Amino acid sequence: MNNITAIVLAAGKGKRMNSKTINKVAMPLGDKQMILHTIDLLDRLNIVQKIVVVGFAKESVMDILKGRVIFAEQKKQLGTADAVNCALQYLSKDSTDVLILNGDDSAFYKEETISDLIKKHIQGKSSLTFLTINLDNPAGLGRIIRDNLGKVIAIVEEKEANKEQRAISEINPSCYIFDVSFLRKYLNKVKKSNITKEYYLTGLIDLAIKNNEKIETVMAKNFAWRGINTKEELEEANRFFLQAK
Repeated sequence: MNNITAIVLAAGKGKRMNSKTINKVAMPLGDKQMILHTIDLLDRLNIVQKIVVVGFAKESVMDILKGRVIFAEQKKQLGTADAVNCALQYLSKDSTDVLILNGDDSAFYKEETISDLIKKHIQGKSSLTFLTINLDNPAGLGRIIRDNLGKVIAIVEEKEANKEQRAISEINPSCYIFDVSFLRKYLNKVKKSNITKEYYLTGLIDLAIKNNEKIETVMAKNFAWRGINTKEELEEANRFFLQAK
């Protein structure tokens, strides 16, 4: 997959981990550090160019991955869209599409899940394709809103969702593949959040919908997604990892 570049987001401070010197993606998960599960997955998918966006405790991440990836630094925590913007300058000229994953929740992704995502995106000639999953307890996560024909019309964050929308169990785990030309056209048009003052990748979905760009989704089934934001969630993920072995 020489024409696909992967960008892994690993710059966040992870405040709820209460770590001052180690980025959470550098913490052990199962038999190796969390970020290595993601990079090894990308290697198995034969994705050659891998860019890791670093920021908080960057040395803890860079020491693990030296020689395996390109590093882009996000100097200020300005959100996921800004993090991707920091990485764009390193894209190879041959890149036609960009796969974007979070370093702190992609350790359990299966090869076939990402492969299906890429395949649907390429075959559909889409502007963007993203993963969705159904959770029994989607609390705290953005809900996928569809029309009667199943077309995505919005992603609504829980704090902004009404009662009907909160009952939706389909969520966005933030795993995307974008056409490079779409990404370059719209990334700088993403608006800053009024609440956090950060720029989020979900803004690209809003822009795609408004501009009638082609959006596809892949719903992952039998998929154990683990967002890791606290020490308790890391312990839970480690238990799950051992059970899955």
